[in-house]
Amino acid sequence: MALQHGKTLNTHISPDTWRSTIILLKRMVQQLEVNDVNFEELKRNLDFTASLLEAFYTNRTQQSFDADDDLQLRSDVVPVEVRDWLASTFTQRVQPFSQRLEEKPKFRSIVHAVQAGIFVERMFRKAYSNAMPDQPADVIICLRDLDRWSFDVFSLDSVSSGHSLKTLFIELIIKHHLNSRFKVPLSCLMSFLCELERGYSKHTNAYHNHTHAADVTHTVHCLLLHTGVLYWLTDLEVLACLFAAAIHDYEHTGNSNNFHIYTRSEMAMIYNDRSVQESHHVSASFRLLQNENTNIFMNLTRPEWLELRTLVIEMVLGTDMSSHVLQVKAMRTCLQQHESIDKPKALSLILHAADISHPAKPWSLHSRWTPRLMEEFFTQGDKEAELGLSISPLCDRHNTPVSQSQIAFIEFIVEPTFSLISDMSEKIIIPLIQDTTDPSICSRYRGLQWTVADLVGFRSMWMRHTEENKSRWRDKMKNGESHSYESEIQTEEETAGKEH
Repeated sequence: MALQHGKTLNTHISPDTWRSTIILLKRMVQQLEVNDVNFEELKRNLDFTASLLEAFYTNRTQQSFDADDDLQLRSDVVPVEVRDWLASTFTQRVQPFSQRLEEKPKFRSIVHAVQAGIFVERMFRKAYSNAMPDQPADVIICLRDLDRWSFDVFSLDSVSSGHSLKTLFIELIIKHHLNSRFKVPLSCLMSFLCELERGYSKHTNAYHNHTHAADVTHTVHCLLLHTGVLYWLTDLEVLACLFAAAIHDYEHTGNSNNFHIYTRSEMAMIYNDRSVQESHHVSASFRLLQNENTNIFMNLTRPEWLELRTLVIEMVLGTDMSSHVLQVKAMRTCLQQHESIDKPKALSLILHAADISHPAKPWSLHSRWTPRLMEEFFTQGDKEAELGLSISPLCDRHNTPVSQSQIAFIEFIVEPTFSLISDMSEKIIIPLIQDTTDPSICSRYRGLQWTVADLVGFRSMWMRHTEENKSRWRDKMKNGESHSYESEIQTEEETAGKEH
């Protein structure tokens, strides 16, 4: 008995086909038991069965993408308001990814990258701060910890007189030698960063301001470095990552996209209710580059410019929190199906992870970001109350369970995202290291000697911080501390002041 072979299976599999296949498999087992086997027929039948299972798997996978987003928020310990906030902020109906017109070339190994002259001694070049005599000593001292996950961006902002974004971006551009590689005029860079910081101050936000942009830019740098993904990228892609991080919240209004949509703001009208603020961030930032005095990319070739612009747009639009579930599902499916990892999707996920990273940082940092974020939420709630609108989840300054919201945010959003980043990075970097067999290459590229260990250490580090932060929030709940805005903020400011 043999099933028809050579036909393309439809992903919809009928019950009759399943029954026939089951009978076929049982008969093959019987034939094997009595040693009565036609091997050509056996091969055809096994091949058909494999195709059937593949079609079934593809069908089930597609169904999971077509279903409504689900964060599986079934825990009774998560308050209704917190569940509403998670669902309304981090989910959306699934929309298919647009297919890239052209697959960008990928380096298959670090050997190739070194031979191409792209990564030679990148992480060991002299930092820009040492070449700038006018940098204050406190700034130089602060920047010594630039490669550390626990880097204190608040301290940098203080010692740089409120210019943490400008200071950090210049440091990273020079650290990676991107200024010389792409002939970035220093005068244009300074003018651009001044305009960028001015735009971040436009709405005087408590959270989405230049300090947050500096923190996210630093976090992207650390994610690329400590996961080893840096070795997978070209210089242009590193430049795009840092630039996207720096501009990702430019001119943020301090309100959610839903607020813009519900109030029919001008921004919502311009961008048709789709990734409203993210579309503005990237559009307004690129408009800055239209001015000759602030065009830091004036010396890029046309292909370089088009590639950078395409990548930056995709990365910044990927910071729309409503695309969270879609991003996570797509990358998880890619890893499960052993597909090659698309660079723009990987880098978009890294920027998204950096954007929500403070709960994966030490408590001394996380506890300082939380009150700033809550203040911004509550300011929106005040506006909604004034306009006669329903107050959005977690935006009522008198009735918001801050501790519970942070625990849920860590468990349902932050930890799964960072776990996926770690898995993705392992799939990217380990094959690169295994392909590097030339001892002379390894000796030149000292980073290869600790990349795997650092990747394992990175997973352990962020897991330790998230567990500690959840424990701190649970202690606050056990101690019966008020969930009101005033009590929570005061406590966090006092704690941060003692630990800083």
